[in-house]
Amino acid sequence: MPADTREHLQLKPPGPGSWALDAVHFPRPVTRYWVELHPEPFRRATAQFHEFYGTLLAGMQIAYVGGFAYGRPVPVEPAEMPQRFQRAAEVFDRKLWREQLHEWDTVAKPASVKAHRELQSVDPDELSEHDLVAYLARCRDHHADMLFQHMRFTGAATIAVGDLLAHTTGWTDVARSDILGMMRGAAPVSAGASAELDLLVSAFDDDASARAILGAGDAPGQVLERLRALDNDVSRALSAYLDLVGFRLLDGFDISGRYALELPDTLLRAIRSSVAGRGRADVDVDARVAAIRDRVPEQHRAQFDELLGEARLMYRIRDERGVYSDIWASGIARRAVLAAGRRLARDGKLHDLEHAVDASIAEISELLVGSGGPSADELANRFEYRVSHDAKDAPPWLGQPPTAPPPLDGLPPAEARVMRAFGIATSEMFGHAEEAHKENLLRGLAASAGVYEGPARRVSGPAEFDRIQQGDVLVTESTSEAFNILLPLLGALVTDNGGLLSHSAIVAREYGIPGVVGTRSATELIADGVQVRVDGNAGSVTIAP
Repeated sequence: MPADTREHLQLKPPGPGSWALDAVHFPRPVTRYWVELHPEPFRRATAQFHEFYGTLLAGMQIAYVGGFAYGRPVPVEPAEMPQRFQRAAEVFDRKLWREQLHEWDTVAKPASVKAHRELQSVDPDELSEHDLVAYLARCRDHHADMLFQHMRFTGAATIAVGDLLAHTTGWTDVARSDILGMMRGAAPVSAGASAELDLLVSAFDDDASARAILGAGDAPGQVLERLRALDNDVSRALSAYLDLVGFRLLDGFDISGRYALELPDTLLRAIRSSVAGRGRADVDVDARVAAIRDRVPEQHRAQFDELLGEARLMYRIRDERGVYSDIWASGIARRAVLAAGRRLARDGKLHDLEHAVDASIAEISELLVGSGGPSADELANRFEYRVSHDAKDAPPWLGQPPTAPPPLDGLPPAEARVMRAFGIATSEMFGHAEEAHKENLLRGLAASAGVYEGPARRVSGPAEFDRIQQGDVLVTESTSEAFNILLPLLGALVTDNGGLLSHSAIVAREYGIPGVVGTRSATELIADGVQVRVDGNAGSVTIAP
C-alpha cells in the first residue's frame, strides 16, 4: 500500500504561535469570498461562547494561508481568570447550555429560517446590474451573520456531550465510540429528517400516479417540474421540501460547494430512496444505554443518567446550527454569485460562470458595474489552483511546533470540568486514527456500528455527487452536516479526516450506516469502484484483492 509522498506547499505562518491545519471542515482550499468573509465572525463568535461558558480561552483565531484554514487558540489574560472561574462555577449548576437551546429554538432558528426564505424568494437573474450588486451585498452580510450564529452556539453543542464522555470514560473502560452510540435518535436533522420530508413521503404513499412520475426515466429536472406542476398534495409537499433544502449546500461551507437544486439527479434519487422506504436501520438504543449503565459503578448511576439526559437533549444543536444557519446562507449567496457569473461570462469577462465564486463580492461588483476587477485569466487561475489542491498539500501546522495543552491540575474543580469537557469534545471533532494501515486493510475510527460490503465511490466534492449510486460506500475527505440529504443513497461512509464528533461521524451514526472516519488516506488508497468491506465496529476498511 503506497505511502503519501506528496511534498507540502511552502506556506508562511500568519502570525506568532502554532497554527494547526483544519482539514476536517476545509479539506480543500477556499475561495477569495470565504477568506474575506469568515475570520471576523468566527473570531467574534468564539470569543463570545468561551466567555459565556467561562473557559480559559479568549476565543479562536483562524487565518487562510494559500487558501488553507489554519487556527490557533487565544488564551485569556491572567487578569480575566477569576471572572472565568466564577462563570465556570455556574455552568453545571445552572446548566447554562439549556439557556442557549431555548434561545435557539424560540429566537435564533425561527428568525434565521425567515431571513433565508426572504432572500431566496428573490430571483437574482431578474435583477438589474445595480440591484444585483445590492443583493450580493445583502447575501454576504446575511452569510456573515449566520457564520457568527453557527459558532456562537458551539458551547451548547459540545459541553454537555464532552462532559458525558469525560465522566463515563472515567468510570468505565467503555470506548468513546460506544458512548456516542447512545446518542442515536437524538439528532433527527443529522439523518436528514424534517416534517417536510415526512409529508412528502406520505403524499407519495397516497398517490400512485405521482409515484409513476417519480420513477419515470425523464431528465431529473423535468421529473421535479412535472411533480411540482400537479397542483395536489404531492406538488405542495414537494415545493415545501425544496423550499427547505433546495438552496442548502450539499456539502462543505464555502460557496464553492453545490446547493441541492444544482444537482437534480442526486436530489431526485435521494427522494426516490426515501419514498421507497430505504431508510435508517432500527437500533435498540435503550439496550445500548442499559449495557453501558450496568458498567457504571452503582454510586455514579444517578449522575450518569443526568449526564446522558443533558447530552441527548443538546446533541441535535451540533448539526442544526449549521443546517439552519450558514449552510443555508452559503447556498443562497452562491446562487447570487452564479447569477452574476452568468452575466459576466456572457459579456466575456469570465471564461466560465463558475469562476465567479473565486472573486470577492467587491470584485464581482466592480466587474458588473465598473471598469475594473480581476481579468478572466486571473479568476481562471484562482479556480484552477483551488480545484487542483487539497489539504494533503499543506503542512499540518505552521509556526512554532504544537504543544500539549496545559494540565488541568490546580484549577478550581468547575473550571477543570468545563475545560475537560470542551477539550474532549474538540479532540473528538478533529481526531484521527494512529494505527498503521496494513496490506489491503485501512485503520480508522469506529464512528458508526455495523458492517457493509459494497463498491467504493471516491468523491472529491459536491460536484461529483451525481456519481453516487444506491448502495455505494462514499469515500471522501470529509463531509459537513448538510450531506444528510444524500444519506438514503449510501451503504457506508469512509473519510480521511475527522473524529468521532465530526459531522461525518454524526450523520453516519444517526442514520445508522457503518462509518469509519479519520483514516488519514482512504481517498488515496481506495480506488474508485473497488469492492470494500467497511467495519464500523472495528474501525477498519478492507479492500477486496
